[in-house]
Order: sequence, then structure tokens, then C-alpha cells
Amino acid sequence: MADIRPFNALRPAKDLAEKIAALPYDVYSRQEAKEEIKKAPLSFLRIDRAETSFPDDVDTYDDRVYVKAREILDDMTERGEFISDEKPCFYLYELTMEGRVQTGIVAVASASDYENGVIKKHENTTEAKEQDRIRHVDVLSAQTGPIFLGYRNNEVLKNITGKVKQGDPVYDFVSPDGIRHRVFIIDDDMDIAAIRGAFDAINSIYICDGHHRCASAVKVCRMRRDAHKSFTGDEEYNYFLSVLFPSDELKILDYNRVVKDLNGLSESRFMDRIRKKFDVSEGSDEPFKPGKKHEFGMYISGSWYTLRAREEILSGDPVSDLDVSILQNELLSPILNIEDPRTDSRIAFVGGVHGMEGLMEKVDKGDYVCAFSLYPTDIDELFTVADMGRLMPPKSTWFEPKLRSGLFIHRF
Repeated sequence: MADIRPFNALRPAKDLAEKIAALPYDVYSRQEAKEEIKKAPLSFLRIDRAETSFPDDVDTYDDRVYVKAREILDDMTERGEFISDEKPCFYLYELTMEGRVQTGIVAVASASDYENGVIKKHENTTEAKEQDRIRHVDVLSAQTGPIFLGYRNNEVLKNITGKVKQGDPVYDFVSPDGIRHRVFIIDDDMDIAAIRGAFDAINSIYICDGHHRCASAVKVCRMRRDAHKSFTGDEEYNYFLSVLFPSDELKILDYNRVVKDLNGLSESRFMDRIRKKFDVSEGSDEPFKPGKKHEFGMYISGSWYTLRAREEILSGDPVSDLDVSILQNELLSPILNIEDPRTDSRIAFVGGVHGMEGLMEKVDKGDYVCAFSLYPTDIDELFTVADMGRLMPPKSTWFEPKLRSGLFIHRF
């Protein structure tokens, strides 16, 4: 059973939500974050990327950066720019993108559930990325970026969500990227009890996005437990900020690849080696966006090719037969010698939200020599791999729309 609880969210004053809400901290470079803050002076990036308050020669991970983030949050709270509800509540967070609506329950999830496998992951994390968020969470005594969790459809939760959304939202705005955001407060005791009871009956919750934020929150929890040996398990630091979505409302976009060189191969030799594992079409001017599993688009020298994986390279294994695995194991690694896509500087990743034009632009500008378009990983594939206790290759999933930071803060 999943221990999902209401909490006293620290959240923007009603008329400031649109001005404060920001995309996740890791979407921006330092300079991009600075430019965004110039346009939106109350942007939550001031807290999530507090290095923007310092000259560029101050390291992003300098101790002063984390102290500054705490100061900004405290100052905004003292000025009434952030407020808190009188009692622990659940919240609904609805996002609408191009007519598609997804509604999540904002809550805190149990660090113990992450440790015992009720909350399941599908990616590994890296120590360097964890350390930044560990320090951020620890110094602020707050989680500022929600973890994007998914669960299999549940009628009780669906009915409560539908009822609550008949009321008035506390926030309703459209962000600059065209996403509509609405937030509702769930403070009725019966609804709160019903939501907790529904999650009590759910055995598996899945991390969709935010593996590093989740792992960091859990490690801060362990630090606090070590410092307070008499902890009961009910302390707020034992829980982390989450938004939980039903699986039928989630959409995974393609997560595409671009590579900088052909590993010393001529283009003709490169194509010959690909044909040993894939059926390859004639070149075309028309961009190719795969329409089914096990087919890929490849853009090189101004032409698009369709690659279809041959039956003999399919194994029936849920991880090996993921399209991201096939591309990595049968082409990127053996032909281009890209062994670890997490660390190899010769490969980059492009979210499907940028379209085929985004891939073509990177190659046409000369920064990359070749691009690959993939069919999106399915949410059921994610659940299956996580249920098996296995991991997907890096950059297997791209979820849209992105949750905004700053709309909900969990202090402990």
C-alpha cells in the first residue's frame, strides 16, 4: 500500500502564481535562467537557481548559493508572496496542452515507500546531480520541485477529481509556452480520507520524471533520521513533494538522438553496417516520424531514411526490445562506439516536443552529423520494466507538459 498524505503547502498568493511558477531548474543553463529572471523578476528560478544572484565567477555549487536560496524563500514568505493553508490538504494540479488534459493529485509521498519498492524507478541517478539537490533541499528544509509520479487508473480517485474540478480553482493561468495551469484545493475531510484510503489500496507507484529530485529527497530524509535517532517516521522530512497522475492521462513523447560524428566511417560504410541489422529505405526529403515500434528515422546529409529492426535482433525481453535499447545496442554502440550515452559527449538528446524540425536544425547547422527519430516509449512499458525491478536506458522517456516549480513547496 502507498502512504500518500496531505500537507500544508507553502504556495503563491493568489495573484502571484503566474509570476512565480517556473519550469524545472534543469531545463535552463545558468545564462538562460538569468535571462528568464530578467523577464519575470518573481520567477521561482531565483530560488531553484540561486547562483543567478551572483557574478558568473561564483561557482554554481558554492555554499553561498544555497544560503541565498533560503534567504529568498524566507523573504518572499515574510512579504506574503507565499502563503500556507490552515490545515493539511491535498491539491489538484491540472495541465492542458494542445487540448489534452492531465490532472494530478498534489501530496507528499513516503521516503520509506521509495526504499521498500512501493515507489518504483525506471532510471539510475548520478551522484553529481544528486548532490546539488541534496544541498538545496537540506539548506532550505524544503522540497521545491515536485516528483512526477504515475499510478494505474483508480475509479475512486477519478470520481473525487471530477467532483473537485466542478468547483472554482485557486489558480488559473496560461504560461508563456501555451500550457494552461489550474489548481484546486481539497480540504474536505471526507475527500481527504477517501484519497488516502484509495492510495492505501494501491501497491505500486511509479516515478515518471524527477528521479534525481526523488533520490535527493530520500537521502536528506536519511540524514535527518541519522541526526534524530528518536524519529517516529511521521516527521515531515520522511515525506517528499509529489504530483500523482493516472496512467490513462499520461503521454510520453519521443526522445530522439543526435550524434556528432560517424566514428571515422565514411557515410557509405556507415550505411552498409546499418543494413546488417536494419532494413533501410531509400533517402527522402520528407521528415520521418516513426509510427510504430521498432522503426526509426535517420537524417543525414539532407535526407531522411527509414530503419526497421529485423526480427533476428529482437529478443522478446522487455528492456532489450525497447526502441531506445535497440538503437543503442545495435547501432550507437557497435557502429559509432558510443558505449555510455550518459557520459559520451558525442551524443545529445532532443525531446519530441521540438519536432522533426528541431532534429534537422541541429544537423543542418553542422553541430551534428546525424539524427535519429524514435517511436515513443509506452507508459505500460515503463510500468512493466519498473515492476520487474529493472531499468531503462538513459533518456528513454520525455513527458509533456512539464510540471511547474514554485506552485507548491513542502517545508519540513
